[in-house]
Order: sequence, then structure tokens, then C-alpha cells
Amino acid sequence: MTVTLSDEARRCIALFDEETDVPATDCVVDEEYDRVVFVVPPGTMGQAIGPGGDRVRAIESKIGRDVVVVENAATPEDFVANALAPAAVYNVTVSENDTTVAYAEVDHDDHGVAIGKDGRRIELARRLVGRHFDVDEIELT
Repeated sequence: MTVTLSDEARRCIALFDEETDVPATDCVVDEEYDRVVFVVPPGTMGQAIGPGGDRVRAIESKIGRDVVVVENAATPEDFVANALAPAAVYNVTVSENDTTVAYAEVDHDDHGVAIGKDGRRIELARRLVGRHFDVDEIELT
């Protein structure tokens, strides 16, 4: 799928790359929740976040918004699990009928974490998985 970036998202990616030495593969500037979301290549999450979250805090300070980092994945199932982190996701199954739905099996105690405050985390996961894979919806089980 083709991901379209705004000019602001491109500027944020350039700053992210400069601060972390990790080339973000996607960036979403979320005006509603005053945050910027970066998708990073698999295996680079630790480098992107930095020791104790130092790199993320430096970026937050420079852009004046919260920063969220999500690790990319080769499959929609793995991507959904990454986007719902830090919730404990046991399994993700993608079902294709009229629409494509990812069913995420989340630990009962982590449903609130997977949903996030005011539904922020699951809405972000839905938005990102829709940008990167042909998935229309995420449902928690």
C-alpha cells in the first residue's frame, strides 16, 4: 500500500532520523490528540526510543507534542500486535469477508491498555493498520 505523508510529517521524519539514526517508515501527525506517531523498521525500536526513553523525550521537546513509536512488521497480524503494545496480545487473526477484520486476543487485564484513554490506542492501531495493510477494523477478544 502507498502511504502519503504531509509536509509536516516529512519534517518530523527528518528530525526523528537525525535524533535517533533510525529511518522512520511512516509518520502520522495526530492533531486531535496532539501527538506524532512514527513507524520504525523491525528490530529498531530500542534504538529509536533510546536509553530510558531519552531520544523520544528529546524529540517531544523539539516538536512540542507527545511521540509514539510503533514497530513495523511483515504481516498484518504482527503489526496489529505491535500497534496495541504494551498490551499483552496473545494472537491476532485476520478474517476477510465483506470487510477485513483483525481479531486481537488480548489479556483480559490489558483490554484497557489496548483501548487506551478515550480509545486513543485502538484508534491509532486501526489507522496505522489501514495505512499499511488492507485491514478495515480491529476487534479485541
